[in-house]
Amino acid sequence: MAATDPGSGAAVGAPTNHLPEKLSIAYSPCPNDTFVFHALTHGLVPNAPAFDVTFADIDITNYWVQEADAPDVLKISYPALPLIQDRYELLHCGGALGRGCGPLVLSQGAVSAEALTGGVVAVPSLLSTAFRLFELWAEQNVPNGVQIKVLPFHEIMPAVASGEVAAGLVIHEARFTYQNFGLTCHADLGEWWEGQTGLPIPLGAIVARKDLGEAALAELTELIRASVDHAWADPKASHEYVMAHAQEMDPEVAQQHIGLYVNEFTRDLGADGLAAVAALLAER
Repeated sequence: MAATDPGSGAAVGAPTNHLPEKLSIAYSPCPNDTFVFHALTHGLVPNAPAFDVTFADIDITNYWVQEADAPDVLKISYPALPLIQDRYELLHCGGALGRGCGPLVLSQGAVSAEALTGGVVAVPSLLSTAFRLFELWAEQNVPNGVQIKVLPFHEIMPAVASGEVAAGLVIHEARFTYQNFGLTCHADLGEWWEGQTGLPIPLGAIVARKDLGEAALAELTELIRASVDHAWADPKASHEYVMAHAQEMDPEVAQQHIGLYVNEFTRDLGADGLAAVAALLAER
């Protein structure tokens, strides 16, 4: 679902030399994104331009970024990156990578991988890192394949619990809440990926239009990094904004979500982050 944020304000100070006075940006209402971008979009980062914010689930931005009317800056899944590299640049901060934060395959009770063969597995997006990891895992563990059904991520656990699907691929706060649906973690794809590669899991990327120019992209990167630093230095400042868009999430779960997905790779991809991205995309 996409929604414009009416609360975004003009930034403090004049825009930097190479950025326009206003930019459009799309990211999810998930706590990690609102935590990261709160300062940038609410006038708390000096010399930043104003931002026109649209909230959109990542399955929407993964396809929207391919359209001519896409925003200047978006949060997308890494598997969507090769589709738009001619027009968008990967920024080295603001995204979601990490360890111990991968997607889970959930089922009703403990089932064998063979039991999934031919069954229906619900997934949140065909362009998501979660789905790409599932594909790679299934190639090794469910060689005869499964049927795929795309569902909004908040509908996946109820579908598994009701028996509508044999298993579900879940992300984000579902790591902390799946037991509430009486479900079992069949496979932790983050653990599987780290065991296979030794690398962190590349989940969400921040991309910006290349035609802004190299100097503007460099300035934008530093502004996002400043927003991350501000969020860490004063986490209470973003609390109201985070919870207003957290879709009735429990505050404790929201904090767990932030703690898991906002980490050193959010501030800077670094060598390990870039290696993780390269490893994931090399599997395409």
